[in-house]
Amino acid sequence: MATPDFVLELRRHVGTMPLPLSGVTAVIVRGRQVLLGRRSDNGHLTPVTGIVDPGEEPADAAAREALEEAGVVIRVDRLAWVHQIPRVTYDNGDQSDYLDLTFRCTWLSGEPFPVDGEMTDVGWYDLATLGDLGIGDDMTARIAAALSPDAAARFEGGR
Repeated sequence: MATPDFVLELRRHVGTMPLPLSGVTAVIVRGRQVLLGRRSDNGHLTPVTGIVDPGEEPADAAAREALEEAGVVIRVDRLAWVHQIPRVTYDNGDQSDYLDLTFRCTWLSGEPFPVDGEMTDVGWYDLATLGDLGIGDDMTARIAAALSPDAAARFEGGR
């Protein structure tokens, strides 16, 4: 996975200490299908995800990541879920705390293909068969939040 330049620069100063980062998940829907890709780093099947660049609007980041990772143009429809992902520790010891913003998105154009190497395969999956694909609980929850008919975003915590 390509690490953004701003993260590499921060790592020069903080080493492997936890970095708080904002991330996006773009749950891209076309009819009764959702776009999923197989990650090149761990082989998991997921929606499009990525890190928000400094000064970038999160919805713009979701659209950018969809084009960069899967070659598709999307419309970002709504924020579906805001949640903190448990701390991630990478093989090199770097630690990151991601605040994930999950968006429901609509496909507009482009045939999906793995553009930048972050995914080995990208394609459309029927919503009725998602339970049979072995998608992890966290990604399943992100997809469910995006597909929910409730227009209000879901927020964790707030106690």
